[in-house]
Amino acid sequence: MLFVITGPSGSGKSTLVRRVLKELKNVEFSVSLTTRKKRTDEKEGEDYYFVSEERFKQLIQERMLMEWTVIHGHYYGTAKREIEKKGIRNDLILDIDVQGAKQTKAKAKKAVFIFILPPIFQELKRRLEKRGEESAEAIQIRLNQAKKEIRHYHEFDYVVVNDDLKKAAADLKAIVLSNRCRLDIRQKEIMPILRSFSEIE
Repeated sequence: MLFVITGPSGSGKSTLVRRVLKELKNVEFSVSLTTRKKRTDEKEGEDYYFVSEERFKQLIQERMLMEWTVIHGHYYGTAKREIEKKGIRNDLILDIDVQGAKQTKAKAKKAVFIFILPPIFQELKRRLEKRGEESAEAIQIRLNQAKKEIRHYHEFDYVVVNDDLKKAAADLKAIVLSNRCRLDIRQKEIMPILRSFSEIE
């Protein structure tokens, strides 16, 4: 099953995803493509696939992307091959921006869509400033974007408020685990059980 997780920059969605991946079995992470520069704590193929703008545009033209968008002058997107390859084996978590999530929702009807909210606007601002990676102007752009993005929270299946990291991670894990028990997901698995009852006279 595909779990699409989104929220404003600074909401903590990536931190939550890392914790869920560490604590749950049979779940993988869909690595997105980006044209921005790699941060010091990021690893190629684990956090993102870092590609040139020319290569990214080629993938768009060849219709190789599930979704893509431009954020703060950089391209971000998800390769269809990434979802097809990893989604066959296990549950798959896709950590993307709100625009990308809306594009994916139009294509992946059976996916589960989760919106991560910060506890309050001031906390979001504090988190972005704490990173120490961007100018005050860049942070303000992200905050303005966040104000627009949270208006779409009601379009998602679940909302997780990331006030306490431990609780928010538990909520996210509960969403994944509960959806594994949906009838349409377990139908094939339970058929032998149901047949065993019909065999008893």
